[in-house]
Amino acid sequence: MITDDMYQEEILDLYRNPHNFGVIIDADIKHKDSNPNCGDVIEMNIKVSRKTIKDIRFNGKGCAISIASASLLTDYAKSKNLNDITNLKGGDLLNMLGINLSPIRVKCALLSLKVLKFAVCNHLGKTMEEDYDN
Repeated sequence: MITDDMYQEEILDLYRNPHNFGVIIDADIKHKDSNPNCGDVIEMNIKVSRKTIKDIRFNGKGCAISIASASLLTDYAKSKNLNDITNLKGGDLLNMLGINLSPIRVKCALLSLKVLKFAVCNHLGKTMEEDYDN
């Protein structure tokens, strides 16, 4: 049986040892944004080939929730088509996290999705939906 404590341990581990943390010097797509409520800052660096994410890295600073969600999101995004990324919803990322969050923490969790979707939509010449957090 999976408990909230197990998910919380995984989040702390991803915070301490995030996957895909770093910079891609010759990235095709870059975008950075912040959450002014708590000071989280996330930047995404993406390498693309034929509209598919070949490599993705993130960097920045933030709370355990924001770093863990960026880690999970970048794991998910590898090898995905850019159009698939534009269809991601906040609920998808919250399901990856697997824990209930307060409204303030939801904003922390969804910052990486906001950054990724804006970057990809901008690259594709699309307008990002304002409801990325649904």
